[in-house]
Amino acid sequence: MRYSKGHKEATRQRIIDTAAARFRGEGIAAVGVANLMGDIGLTQGGFYNHFESKDDLAREAVSQAWSNTYERLEKVLHDPERGGVEAVINSYLSARHRDAMAEGCVAAALSPEIARGADVVREEFTRGVEHMVALLADALPRTLKPKQRRATAMALFSTLVGTLAMARAVADTDVSDDILAAGRKAALALIPAS
Repeated sequence: MRYSKGHKEATRQRIIDTAAARFRGEGIAAVGVANLMGDIGLTQGGFYNHFESKDDLAREAVSQAWSNTYERLEKVLHDPERGGVEAVINSYLSARHRDAMAEGCVAAALSPEIARGADVVREEFTRGVEHMVALLADALPRTLKPKQRRATAMALFSTLVGTLAMARAVADTDVSDDILAAGRKAALALIPAS
């Protein structure tokens, strides 16, 4: 049976969306192609109609995960009532974000695994980091020169990612909450007054 081009593209996007969530929630290596395809009612053989390899899918899934993160943080950043960099910090380092790994930021969920992964995935991850840093830099006070804004945004994003990763890794919720609070304080200290 032949499917339309639109059907094939929709199926491919379903695979990417499912992989983006599963990879963030479980790790890239832990998610097998057969199980992933089974999640959406397809066979493992059908995978290769859409992707050359698991690394090809991982690259696409990382790109999709970054898109999800940008969309969420841009809404927070530009909220007319509570927007701004402080709102991004509070949202990123919240218990809600900590507890929703499969829907959260790909950097906090997968950085160590991606560091040991395929170059194509690392390159996509790097593009995502650069985009996120640019998003944050653009929101910083204009009293800073462009290079200062970029450096501050890089330090800020690194603080956010590291804090969230550590808060997720500890077994004690109270300790995790303390890590999030300390990270919020440290991140806010990086932002110069306007």
